Amino acid sequence: MNVFTDTAQAPSSSLWSDQAIYQRIVESVLDHRLSPGTRLTEDKLCSIFGVSRTRIKPILVRLANEKIITLTHNRGASVSKPTQQESIEIFETRRLIEPVLLKRFMQNAQAADIAHLSTIIAHDRQAQEQGDMHKAIGLTGEFHLYIADRAGHDTLGRLLHELVPRTCLILMAWGSQDKVLRREHAACGCQEHRQLLDAIRLRDTQAAVQLMEDHLMTVESQLNFSQVSAPVLELEQLLLD
Repeated sequence: MNVFTDTAQAPSSSLWSDQAIYQRIVESVLDHRLSPGTRLTEDKLCSIFGVSRTRIKPILVRLANEKIITLTHNRGASVSKPTQQESIEIFETRRLIEPVLLKRFMQNAQAADIAHLSTIIAHDRQAQEQGDMHKAIGLTGEFHLYIADRAGHDTLGRLLHELVPRTCLILMAWGSQDKVLRREHAACGCQEHRQLLDAIRLRDTQAAVQLMEDHLMTVESQLNFSQVSAPVLELEQLLLD
């Protein structure tokens, strides 16, 4: 299976824009299909998306600037593995900015926004029931990013868009893979999102902020920085899985 291609949604190779290629790689990180250490060679990416190296190179540079991938001389690109210190800093930063985004969201949220969050939660639960853990994991990130997008704070919103994929890399690198795929340790629990949505509906800002902070603390506390990394699969294996 090609981790970058969804036959129901992906455009044909001739229609891939640079933004679409960038977004597809990020999405593959968000749903835990591309794990830390996976090599992303230019030739393979060109073949997957049907584009030239001239177009792939700037996309890789952009991903490297956002620390989603690492560019190494003579080795090319690979999916980044956050260090312990980076992981701690990322969670610390999320605990600082997400309460601000959440407050702004609650000030501006319309009925349609609350309904959309409810739909994300419903789709998350449905994906879990169907055993589609990759889709469920991606939806947990979508929940946080929708709040950020509707908060009306462009600077913090852009920052969270960079931090959510890096959080997924942290979970893949330092979280229990078995628990991640069973959703015991995934980026966000469906139950926690429901509780947060209840507080949003009640316009209880204090409770909502506390739930958000507690949730992020819980996820961080379950990381294990002493565990041995799982073997890294080559991109060919991921594409043919």
